[in-house]
Amino acid sequence: MSVENKRREILLSKEAIDERVISLGKTLTEAYKDKNLLVISLLKGSFIFTADLVRKIDLPVRIEFMTTSSYGHSEESTGHVKIVQDINVEDLTAFDVLIVDDITDSALTMTGVIDILKKRNPKSIQSCVLLDKPSRRKVAYEPDFVGFEIPDMFIVGYGLNYGDYFRNIDHVFAFVD
Repeated sequence: MSVENKRREILLSKEAIDERVISLGKTLTEAYKDKNLLVISLLKGSFIFTADLVRKIDLPVRIEFMTTSSYGHSEESTGHVKIVQDINVEDLTAFDVLIVDDITDSALTMTGVIDILKKRNPKSIQSCVLLDKPSRRKVAYEPDFVGFEIPDMFIVGYGLNYGDYFRNIDHVFAFVD
């Protein structure tokens, strides 16, 4: 896909994202009150969403990062989840884990990560995603907390990339002809 001749169509404005992140933060504050919350951000795509989200959770929060890969430089998931960098916590028995990701489409990444983390015996494990694309599911899975449900289209911005670019854009957009 050559992007030089494509125009951008904004799907989610910065303001819409900010408003939804505030709302999710309030919901998560309530859901995790009196719990030992460990947020695991799936890199690289979720780093912006995670940073904004955890600042809206009014609780003590421990944050870890896990780097996974299933896309490479293409627009389609390869279907194979690779853990590139693991978290620095082996024993999760003291934690209620919240996995934060930018998007759930096939759900292969999220279910793969959950399977790995369940073996470390967390008190609980849930997920929060900025974007949910249920039409692309390859496995039965629904995120516990969702920012926005979106149609089946390739989107970019707010952490989501095309190649290694556009993660720094403050909104979500699609390239159109």
